[in-house]
Amino acid sequence: MNGKPRVLPAPVTGQEVVLLGVIAVLWTALAVSTPAFLTAGSIQPLLVATAPVALVGIGMTIVIVTGGIDVSVGGAIMVCSVLTAKALVEAEAGLGVAVLLAVAAGGVLGLVNGVLIAYGRVHAIIITFGTANLFLFLGLRIFGSGTVNGIPGTLAFFGRGTAGRTLGVPHAFLITALLTVAAWWYLRHTAGGRHFFAIGGDAQAARLAGVRVRRRVLLAYLTTGLLVGLASCFVIAQGTSTLDQSVGSGKELAVIAAVVIGGTSIMGGRGSVLGTFLGALLVQSVASGVTQLGWRSQLSDLFVGVFIIVAVGADLLRARARARRNR
Repeated sequence: MNGKPRVLPAPVTGQEVVLLGVIAVLWTALAVSTPAFLTAGSIQPLLVATAPVALVGIGMTIVIVTGGIDVSVGGAIMVCSVLTAKALVEAEAGLGVAVLLAVAAGGVLGLVNGVLIAYGRVHAIIITFGTANLFLFLGLRIFGSGTVNGIPGTLAFFGRGTAGRTLGVPHAFLITALLTVAAWWYLRHTAGGRHFFAIGGDAQAARLAGVRVRRRVLLAYLTTGLLVGLASCFVIAQGTSTLDQSVGSGKELAVIAAVVIGGTSIMGGRGSVLGTFLGALLVQSVASGVTQLGWRSQLSDLFVGVFIIVAVGADLLRARARARRNR
C-alpha cells in the first residue's frame, strides 16, 4: 500500500491518567480515615453500585460524542425495572427471559428517542426532556398505586450476594468492564465508531463525506436504550424484594456526571468510554466515602459538582488552545 498508515490516538488519554490518580489518592485517603473502606464488605458494594451508572454511561458517551444528550434514562430505567419486576413476580420469568424483556423494553424506549431526534430535527435536550416525563408517567402507571413486592432472587447473578460474584468480583461490574472494553475497541478501531466522532465534530461535513448521519444518531440512542434495559436488571438485583417508585430517580444526573468527568466534551466530537467508566467509579467512590465518614449525604453532590465544573473548565481551555493553534 502506498498510503500512509492511519495514526491512532493514544490508547489512554491524559484525562484518564488523571482520573486514575484522583481515584488512587481518594481511596488512599479513605483507607487511612476509615480502614474498613478497603475491605471486601465495602469495595464489593461500591463496584456493584458503579456498574449500572458506568453501563448506561457507555451509551451516553456515544450520544454526547455525536453532539446530543439523553436526560430520559432515569425514566427509562423506571419503566424497564417495573416491567421486569412484575414479570418476575407475576409470570415467574427466568433469568434469560427477564434480561431479554428488560433489554427489549429499553431498546424500544431508546428507539423512540432516536427516531424523534434523528428524523424530527428537534434538539436532543428538548426531545429527551419530553420523553423523560412520558417515561415517568408510563412507569407510574405500570406501578399502579403501590410497590412491586415479593421479587424473587432470579437476578441474584447480578446482585450483591455470593451468587453475584466470581473470585470476589461482582458479575455486574465484570460485565460492565467487558462491554466498556468492547465499546472502546469499536469506537477506536472501526469506521462506524469513528463516524460518531465525525458527526459530533461537524455533522454537515460528515454527511458530505458519506456518513449516514441520521442512521448513526438513531443507533446511538438505540444503544443507550439497550444498555438501560440491562442496567435495570442490575438495579433490581441490587435492591431488596421490593421495588418502589423512586427507582431510576437521579440516575440521569449520575450518568451525565460520569461522562463529563470522564473527559467527554459536552459540545460533542470528543470522548472516551474508558474515561466514563473511571468517572462512574469516582462518583460512586465519593458517595461511598461520604457515607462511611458519617458526613451529610449532600456533600457527595457538592464534590461531584466541583469535579464536573473542573472537567468542563478543562475541556473549554483545551478547546480554546486548539482554536489558537489552528489560527
